[in-house]
Amino acid sequence: MLFAYALIIVLAVLLLDTRSKLAALRQRLDLLDGRDRMPRPPEAAGVAQPVGGREGQSRPIPAAAPGDAPTPTRAGEYAPDPIGEPDDAIEQPAAQSAANAAPVALEKPVAPEAPGAQETPDATPPAPPRPVRAPRPPRQRISFEELFGRRLPIWAGGATLAVAGVLIVKYSIDAGLLSPLVRVIMGLLFGALLIGGAETARRFEAKVRDPRVAQALSGAGIASLYASILIAANLYGLISPASAFFGLAGTTALALGLALRFGAPSALLGLIGGLAAPALVGSTEPNVPLLVTYLALAIGGLGTLSRGQRWVWLGVGALIGGFGWGAVLLLTGALDRLSAVSLGLFLVLLGVGLPMLIASGKLQTLIRGVAPLVAAAQIATLVATGGFTLLHWGLFALISLAIIWLSTRDAKLARLPVLAVAIALLLFGTWPDPAIRDFAIAAIGLGLIYAIPALVRLWRSGGSIVEAAQIAAIALAGHAVTLFQFRLGDMSRDTPLALIALATALLPAFAAALGWRSAERRNDLRFVTLVSAVALLIGSAIILGLAEWSWTPMIALIAGGLLLLGRAAGDGRIEPVGWVAGLGATLLLVAGDHDVIDQFNRIAGLPAHVTLVPALLRRGALTAVAGLYAWGAGHRITRGVAQVLALLFGYGLIAQVVPPTPLPLVTAGLLVAIAAAARARPQLPMLPALGAALFLILAWAALPFAHWAGPAYVSLIGEPLLTTDLPALRDTLLRLLIPAIAIGGALSLLAPRLTSIPRRIGAAAGLALAIGAGHILFKQIFDIDSQEAFTRLGLVERTCWEALLAAAGIAIWRRHRITGRIVIGAALAHFGWYTLIVHNPLWWDQAVGGLPVLSWLLPAYGLPLGLLWASGRYEAEAVRRFATPRAIAQMLLIGVLAASVLRQIFAGNLLTVSGVSALEDISRSVVTIALAIGFLLWGIAKRARLWRVASLLLMIAAVIKVFLFDAAGLDGLARIGSFVALGFSLIGIGWLYSRQLSRDQAPEKTMKEGAN
Repeated sequence: MLFAYALIIVLAVLLLDTRSKLAALRQRLDLLDGRDRMPRPPEAAGVAQPVGGREGQSRPIPAAAPGDAPTPTRAGEYAPDPIGEPDDAIEQPAAQSAANAAPVALEKPVAPEAPGAQETPDATPPAPPRPVRAPRPPRQRISFEELFGRRLPIWAGGATLAVAGVLIVKYSIDAGLLSPLVRVIMGLLFGALLIGGAETARRFEAKVRDPRVAQALSGAGIASLYASILIAANLYGLISPASAFFGLAGTTALALGLALRFGAPSALLGLIGGLAAPALVGSTEPNVPLLVTYLALAIGGLGTLSRGQRWVWLGVGALIGGFGWGAVLLLTGALDRLSAVSLGLFLVLLGVGLPMLIASGKLQTLIRGVAPLVAAAQIATLVATGGFTLLHWGLFALISLAIIWLSTRDAKLARLPVLAVAIALLLFGTWPDPAIRDFAIAAIGLGLIYAIPALVRLWRSGGSIVEAAQIAAIALAGHAVTLFQFRLGDMSRDTPLALIALATALLPAFAAALGWRSAERRNDLRFVTLVSAVALLIGSAIILGLAEWSWTPMIALIAGGLLLLGRAAGDGRIEPVGWVAGLGATLLLVAGDHDVIDQFNRIAGLPAHVTLVPALLRRGALTAVAGLYAWGAGHRITRGVAQVLALLFGYGLIAQVVPPTPLPLVTAGLLVAIAAAARARPQLPMLPALGAALFLILAWAALPFAHWAGPAYVSLIGEPLLTTDLPALRDTLLRLLIPAIAIGGALSLLAPRLTSIPRRIGAAAGLALAIGAGHILFKQIFDIDSQEAFTRLGLVERTCWEALLAAAGIAIWRRHRITGRIVIGAALAHFGWYTLIVHNPLWWDQAVGGLPVLSWLLPAYGLPLGLLWASGRYEAEAVRRFATPRAIAQMLLIGVLAASVLRQIFAGNLLTVSGVSALEDISRSVVTIALAIGFLLWGIAKRARLWRVASLLLMIAAVIKVFLFDAAGLDGLARIGSFVALGFSLIGIGWLYSRQLSRDQAPEKTMKEGAN
């Protein structure tokens, strides 16, 4: 056991010595590197260098021999001299090394004065040469002989001596030669002899020439003393634990004293032995006050030695050992009052006082920042294990005061109290079943300890967001801990806690009031942080102390007050806090209402019963605050969002009073009112509010519009749209037609102000609603509610609807060309799909009228033909790009109309009856020939080649039909007549074509002759 203990100590000493030697070698290399970075100009005759330590004393340096000139490495640089110093140079004093590394000032060489030259006293001397950074010399490696021949044997010898002492004692025990007392005395004498040998080696350092011999001997001696005292106390019982304790303490003091003479190994043994001594004496019931007093003195001595010798590791190790003892004492169990006070005072001293003795510079800041937090955590553990009594809380208050004092001394530790506050809050949160009196005393006392210094520093020159965050954390987290302890899971009203929340809000409110006149208030987030804390605490007080229905209006008032406060303070960063408060009020509108479902039913137009006064107060407060933000928000986007919210909240407010049926008219009225206000006050940007009103209109129109659009969509595949599939007339008027008129009126009021995109959106919405409402109302005229009625009136209804759309499009086209084109295009598309393709009378049962020619076929096909003709006249520029499709559409419509009229002549009202007579069949050929002649004449008249080509195609079709079908199906005079008619038609068409082609070729021939 003792052998293992001695071996561990020896190995630790070896490791520490190796670190110290490596540090010394690194220091020497840094000094040599600094000396080699000096500028080395070439040595030349006549250059003077100072030899003394005073200015002005210099002597000329003779010119160097040619062979001694330095070798240049590159322009302006010379290689450094090789390092040839012996190993003993490691122990040179720092002052001498610094003197050797100091740059040498060179005098400017004196040049011969030119004859006649005049001295210029104001001449500017040339700039001195810039020092050239020489490359760092390579780090020297420790060779095998250096390690095993020079370094390790000395330390191995010291370890061997320590082991020898242990073996001597063991041998005497095994052989029974010496009594226990003699053995202990011999161990002590052996240790003293080793320490004396160390002193002798130090005195004859010139002969020994290695300081590690003395260090090894002193370390072995201290280890022998520790071992002898422990054997005397624990193995033989020759001395009491108290005597052994004082003996080990004296050995520790001796080790620290020897460390001043022999170096770090003795200090390491003193660290280990001094901190382990109380545990090694074998006492089962330690005297805690005496123990912590000893530990404080030992750690203080180690810290003082650490600072004097610049051994940071020694001081840090002492602190770690001290906190380790603190943890051991806390884990042993409950301590009495005196022991708890002693341990608490020791931890305060260990966390705040002793770190000042350890180091300086950057490490000292780190140690001073970590040690107080560890001490605070251990004192918090002491409070928890001690039953959270006021005595233990007083110890935590003491470490808190010490942390506050430490943070005022060093600006780098300004954030330390914030972390200590976090530890205190965790401690309060873990307090099981606290008594209200003790909890209040502890909370108020610690709150004042941390809050008062923060208040003092907050608005001074050194104040920052740290102090504001500390005050806000004390208030908010303290209130949260209070709720956690006394109100967890309880949602009933609690007036005392509400009053406590308001009293807690006074702290950040007072801190914010102190900075109201501060010029730096707008430069950071201090003021905003404090105002946010006040708002949160007041909101918590409202929820704790008032009825649920009042939560929303009161929180909304907080949001409005924050906006006004931000404007008064000239700080726009307060406004986002108000937005958060407004969001909270909106959420509470849903969470705090028992009849929230009924209120939303009212908004949707469904019958429901609500408690009127609370509903009006909630939504009225939100509407007012949203309107306030729409007026005074600091950014255009936020003002627009506030406008939308104000309109939505206002509509919800009105919906609680107005019956469901006229509610769609309210949305239309809101749109017109906002448009009138925007026209009267052009400087107010009301576009977001207009968009919100349009959204409400479309929301109301969605259901009836979908009710109409669904069957209309199905009608695209041929299913007739019956009046039984349409929405009710009341919904059509209230939700579609009147809102469409309101949209049109708003567009008329805002026509000069609206940009293209909003205007197009509004026009599209109004047009869609108007078309849907108009179509539903139009369908009521013919009241087609069955398939029989659709057969009888379908073509009539479609033709009238298309004519109505065309008339509306022409009327709109006179003022808004694009919108008018869209409506006219819708009329043509309706005809093309429903009348020409899906429900064409040629293949769908559709009554066309009994009178030939004077039937519904003529207006049905005449309307699109007239629109196509009018488009070429009044929209020539737009139609020119679509001239070919337009002409093809006209020829197709004429052909289908001719075929339909011919079929009506022979079939009557319904064109889908079966059977075709021979006369009707030959009449088709005649009509085809007539159309071909007509197309040819039109093409000649309009110089339209496409029409002439269409005429040829019709004529070819007629010829094929006559020769292949008519000739086979006819006989007698009918066959002869058909061929005679076809022959004369072909001759006539050919004659007309020859005349037209001659006219077309004449200009070309004239142009060619002119060119020749």
